[in-house]
Amino acid sequence: MENNTTIKKDVALVLGSGGARGLAHIGAIEALEENGYRIRSVSGCSMGSIIAGMFCAGKLQESKDWFLSIKRQEIFQLTDFSITSNSLVKGTKVIKALQEIVPDCNIESLPIPLTLVASDLLTTDEVVFRSGSLFEAIRASISIPLFFQPVQWQGRLLVDGGILNPLPLKQVQRHEGDILVAMNISGKDGLTIERKTSDLLKIANVLQQQRFPHMPMAIQQLRDNVSQRLTAIDRAKRLSLQGTVNYVTMLDRMSDMQIQQSTLLALQLTPPDMLATMPQYAFNTFDFDKAEQIIAEGHRLMSEEIKRYENA
Repeated sequence: MENNTTIKKDVALVLGSGGARGLAHIGAIEALEENGYRIRSVSGCSMGSIIAGMFCAGKLQESKDWFLSIKRQEIFQLTDFSITSNSLVKGTKVIKALQEIVPDCNIESLPIPLTLVASDLLTTDEVVFRSGSLFEAIRASISIPLFFQPVQWQGRLLVDGGILNPLPLKQVQRHEGDILVAMNISGKDGLTIERKTSDLLKIANVLQQQRFPHMPMAIQQLRDNVSQRLTAIDRAKRLSLQGTVNYVTMLDRMSDMQIQQSTLLALQLTPPDMLATMPQYAFNTFDFDKAEQIIAEGHRLMSEEIKRYENA
């Protein structure tokens, strides 16, 4: 075993994208700090950008308490549905809720260097934020295409950073002698259509409950289609996985595959010293009501990776 006095303790931390699974980042940070690691810089995208921003602002505990207090019905109360041609949700309510924990500030004024990543729909470029409004950068980074409204910023049209770089290893600001640590919450695993189908059903149910006067018929069709898939899932699994695939689940699975492959490429180009990985289907994208379980899993995964690193 390596002597503890020789183990590098300064960390450049990278937090990946993945919806509610991003709550695992809270547990990962806690595990690092409990083991004496000093986080000197952070990069993140999508849900990772929220946790990164809250941590660098010194409000991780307050953010954790807030996420733990959220009930399932409250999740959708924070979702300001506004069906347009390019999105379902404005994304204003959740940002205002976070600003009650951390008032908006400039990224460059934070005590810990922070880098957030978004994607430009117009140029297909990666957009990196190291300065400017913290919540403007977070809002851009979390803009899941077709769900959140894209962000117009300096002539760009910005969406989720995870589209181009779900694990922004090359973007984190490094200090001499630090170690590169990453939390990947989109790890490759087996095909579990049930979880992805369940996510789609949650969205369809909420949209129906909103009773929009001009709700597209497609929403009702989506709900009916997904409901049928859920009731038929056991029979379909016995017959063939092909029976669980339709246009919706196929497109969703293709997106998952793209994120997984982009993550693998990023890991090959910039291998971290420590890498904790959560399978992509360990939790659903909208499982925010399972915050305690997800945070605990993040803590467990990072704790195991710390042991591996220290015993290497």
